[in-house]
Amino acid sequence: MDGQVVILDGGLATELEAAGIKIQGDPLWSARLLHTNPQAIKDAHQRFLSSGADVLTTATYQASVDGFMKHLGMTSEEAIQLMMSGVQIARDAVQDFKTRTSDNKVPLVAGSVGPYGAFLYDGSEYTGTYEETMSGEEFKAWHRPQVQCLVSAGADLIAMETIPSLKEAEALVELLREFPNTKAWLSFSCKVIYTVNDGEVSLFQILMFNAQEAFLKASRA
Repeated sequence: MDGQVVILDGGLATELEAAGIKIQGDPLWSARLLHTNPQAIKDAHQRFLSSGADVLTTATYQASVDGFMKHLGMTSEEAIQLMMSGVQIARDAVQDFKTRTSDNKVPLVAGSVGPYGAFLYDGSEYTGTYEETMSGEEFKAWHRPQVQCLVSAGADLIAMETIPSLKEAEALVELLREFPNTKAWLSFSCKVIYTVNDGEVSLFQILMFNAQEAFLKASRA
């Protein structure tokens, strides 16, 4: 899709709640439905596709191997399989869409990776305050199982979403180098237009960070 306008899907949790599913107050957010109601997720994906989405985002923003083990009582292997199921559900929705339409487009599946604070379930994904207690290597170690699951399950790309600090973003970009054939996008969450949520990084610094990454990518090409 290089050079093309791409339409992303909408807010999955918002769409699920509009369908009458209770999500508020759950530490796993919409990710719990991977276990309890995967059909509801698939139905939401299909509604987004019918509305013109070119990319589906998996229901894994608030998911993690540790989180599934903690809140669902799963083994590590069960949690890994559940994490990977988010990609398969989205792929099944794409396949069903292709059988129902004459449209030649093939929507992509983006494996959603939320910030570490989403696992903490204390609101810190909106502030990034936890970065003070985490090193870059610790961030990489935390995110690695989720990224590995999504890549192994066949996601077309990784969506690193609403990251509240540059330190965590840098760790995610470094982690992505362990998956050289994987594409990704990264989005920040900002409390004001020029500052990300942790309050430490300006938009200018983020742009410089992106420019450095683009230069490194071009140098390796």
